[in-house]
Amino acid sequence: MNIKDYLSLTKQTAIYPSDSFLEYLTLGLASEAGEVSGVVKKYIRQDFDLDIAQEKLKKELGDVLWYWARLCDELGLNPEEIMEENINKLLKRKQNKTLQGDGDDR
Repeated sequence: MNIKDYLSLTKQTAIYPSDSFLEYLTLGLASEAGEVSGVVKKYIRQDFDLDIAQEKLKKELGDVLWYWARLCDELGLNPEEIMEENINKLLKRKQNKTLQGDGDDR
């Protein structure tokens, strides 16, 4: 599936108040990212092995992707443009040997 098809299909499962979409989707994204972290924490604690962690992470990362896609759509942002700008930023940092450190203006 490509990102444009996915973005379009997320509309079919989008149930939230339109007047507070930004808050709702941002909180949902943070919540799902927290669930990703929770799976990793439990893996570190050895509650389950890597195979089970991967299956759990696949589901949680899918939820992260859904919220990200809905945010892009609601804000009128092009997800492909976001991906391209992000990788270009990181490649520039790699070239400048500034991948490590803090802040966006490296």
